[in-house]
Parts: sequence; structure tokens; C-alpha cells
Amino acid sequence: MSTTDPSTTDPPTRAPAAGGPTLHQVVRDSREFADLRHRFRTFIFPLVVLFLVWYFLYVMLAAFAPDFMGIKVWGNINVGLLFGLGQFVSTFAITMAYRRWADRKFDPAAERLREHVEEGTIR
Repeated sequence: MSTTDPSTTDPPTRAPAAGGPTLHQVVRDSREFADLRHRFRTFIFPLVVLFLVWYFLYVMLAAFAPDFMGIKVWGNINVGLLFGLGQFVSTFAITMAYRRWADRKFDPAAERLREHVEEGTIR
């Protein structure tokens, strides 16, 4: 037998009034959710564009500028290898930047939204 209070763990199950909006629709249409979605898109979209430009630059240089990519920088290390390793580095950097941003900005706002939904005070 569980000692957990179900009122604190169960998701809200507000039945819609006849013809009224569901909880999902209320949350989806709320200003708080719109702000959260805007905050997410404002961070993610520029980062995705930047990464895709960087990635396609690498691919295009490899395909159309093999002489440039083959320039030796040090020993057997060439520009193409450095660009390839840069792809891994940038992926990890983006992941760390997202995690830091989410921990500081996005997750607290999402938590507040969740609390408002559970309390039934969504605006």
C-alpha cells in the first residue's frame, strides 16, 4: 500500500463543460504556454540555423574544395580533419549551452506552468 497522497501526484483531470475547452486546449491557448514556447523557439531556432550552416559548410568544402580541405596544418593533420573534429566539438558545446540555458531559463518557467495547471490557476 502506498503512502503517497494521490492528490499531489495525479495529473489534473478537469472534465470540460459541455462544449467547453479541454484542459489541453486551455493550456495550449494560455499566455504562459505561449511565452514558454516563444522562449524555447527564440533560443533553439538560431542555434539550429547556425549549426546547419556550419555543418553544410563542412560538407560543401569537402565536396567542392578538396584541395583546401587537404591543406596540411601539422604533420598528417589537415584542414578537413580539423573541421570534422570541430563538428564534434560544436555538438558538445551546443548541448552544454542548451542544458545551461534550460536549467536557468526554460525549466523554471515550465515548472511554474506545471504548477499552475495542477492548481487549476492557468491563465
